[in-house]
Amino acid sequence: MSKDQCLAGAWGEVGYRDGSEGQPMSLLADHEKACAEYGVAPDVVAYSSARADGLNGYCRWERGFQEGREGDTYHGVCTPAQEEEFLPAYRDGQLVHAAEQALANARSSVASLGARLEELDDKITAKQAEARADGLTDEQRDVIRNRIQEIRRERADTEREWRRAQNAIDDAERDVRDVRRRFQGQYGGW
Repeated sequence: MSKDQCLAGAWGEVGYRDGSEGQPMSLLADHEKACAEYGVAPDVVAYSSARADGLNGYCRWERGFQEGREGDTYHGVCTPAQEEEFLPAYRDGQLVHAAEQALANARSSVASLGARLEELDDKITAKQAEARADGLTDEQRDVIRNRIQEIRRERADTEREWRRAQNAIDDAERDVRDVRRRFQGQYGGW
């Protein structure tokens, strides 16, 4: 917390915000430590009461799904009764998050491998030009040709990886479509 926040003493507002964000009660200790530097102690009663109100808004299935989908951590702040609706939705959201994350990772892998293929193509072109240079001995040309073959083998391996990554994108896109279709009706337009 900033100095201004500590001096404002709006512990109810801080508690409500922390509760509505699903923050654990232990966060109050962090606030207390930050504000001690300014000679301010938190109003534990105001904070706790307002945090409980904030948690009532947080501990709902809608928020559980959202938290899971965004990959946020659940800190176990809801009551057992609230968890009955929160946790299943949170786990469903986690399934969506995992599918979307797998797709993002597959796309990143394809992009990275595609860039590596371009880099290897450039190396091959440069080595071919080097091999055509005047004044090289047959031995020097053989060394360059061998290096070109090594780069081509690496390129072939990279291309196989790129194709596998392309297939992973197809699989991940299908998984994302499936999980979205599965939960669309249950959780609305997200």
